[in-house]
Amino acid sequence: MSNSRGISNNVTEISLATRGSADSIVFLTLFCFCCFLYSIVVILRIIYVTPHLRDNARYLLFAHMLVNDTVYLVTGLLLFLGAWYLIYLPVPFCYFTYTVATSTYRVTPYNLAVISFPLRHAEFCTVRNTTVAIVVIWTVALIPNLADFITISSSFGKLRPMVCSQGALSVTPEQNTIRTLTFTINFSLVALIILFTYIKVLLVAGKIGSGKSFAIKASKTVMLHAFQLLLCMTSLLSSITERYPFNTILILTVSTFLLFTCLPRFLSPIIYGLRDEVIRKNVMKLYSVKY
Repeated sequence: MSNSRGISNNVTEISLATRGSADSIVFLTLFCFCCFLYSIVVILRIIYVTPHLRDNARYLLFAHMLVNDTVYLVTGLLLFLGAWYLIYLPVPFCYFTYTVATSTYRVTPYNLAVISFPLRHAEFCTVRNTTVAIVVIWTVALIPNLADFITISSSFGKLRPMVCSQGALSVTPEQNTIRTLTFTINFSLVALIILFTYIKVLLVAGKIGSGKSFAIKASKTVMLHAFQLLLCMTSLLSSITERYPFNTILILTVSTFLLFTCLPRFLSPIIYGLRDEVIRKNVMKLYSVKY
């Protein structure tokens, strides 16, 4: 009996320690999100107060991606924290939040494809065309959600307040089929566009004889798009832990959410913002004036 009691106490201590470590990672994620928000505000301010950036298609698409990633992180964190602390939400609010999170998740790779595809932004990527492209991106991103809503709508009356998650909202087999097909098509299509652009850049560089410097610079830019796409798509791995109870692999659940869902978006300001010479100069100018 005493041996069993000792084992029970050890398990409890391990469980509490694991929970404490997992909570620490949650707070770290929230801290990183606050830093991300601050950097987003700074970069967006620079873009929208600088006329030649505000009217540039590439910077408009970049600003759109940052705003979209912010909305994705906000809704993703709401869903994660609700599931983590077992908060029951009304089904309409849960489904709306889930819809915003999944649609903004799909918008990011589409946005990357549009950024990387045109080789001559200045010639045909005007502000008007960029606005049309953004509308098309959102339309395409919302189509799977519309199909999912049609599939689940007949079951809404049977659902009660729930701990909001993708698993809780999966009430028909057709929903899982729609999600799998959507992910496969999205990843394949965007990857092919970025690969096509990479090859096209190398061919154009060879034809115009611009030397290795142009080819290297252009290929690095396209490779960054591909790297960011890969990071965004890794967030699918965070859904693997949803198959397991929260009380068995707490640290794995939180760690995968931080690494595969949040980290790719946290890196966006660095990959596309601070490495950009124009934005970097404006950031340095802003802080030199401030301090």
